[in-house]
Amino acid sequence: MESSELHEEMSNKQVILRNFVVSGSPKESDMFLRTGTAKLKVPEGSENAVLLKNLYLSCDPTMGIRMRNMKVPGSALLFESGSPIRGYGVARVLDSGNPNFKKGDLVWGLTTWEEYSLITAPQILFRIEHADVPLSYYTGLL
Repeated sequence: MESSELHEEMSNKQVILRNFVVSGSPKESDMFLRTGTAKLKVPEGSENAVLLKNLYLSCDPTMGIRMRNMKVPGSALLFESGSPIRGYGVARVLDSGNPNFKKGDLVWGLTTWEEYSLITAPQILFRIEHADVPLSYYTGLL
């Protein structure tokens, strides 16, 4: 990607939690697809933020539990109604205000169900050092 492209805005499809699951399993109607925009540059003043292009997103059984309206202070794993669903994924760094990640790095960790994610707590991201296995393997147990 050319540096001039990093100042652009791109279409950003997101899977949004519409309703918390009250009982049973999540239903398609509990979520919806929203198309917004994403700036392809970490905002100024966001020293630790990392901008990702998501490549693979995990869909694991525990996500159904996290779709319930539970109150656990400080938990990054819980979902918020009206926000993109959170889950583990594999992504490529497009821009970084964090010295531990540079453009082009492959990472895995907690991200959001959208094409582009701005991660402001990069301690939940881990650089992929061994890309000799399919990247999708990093979304589940090995």
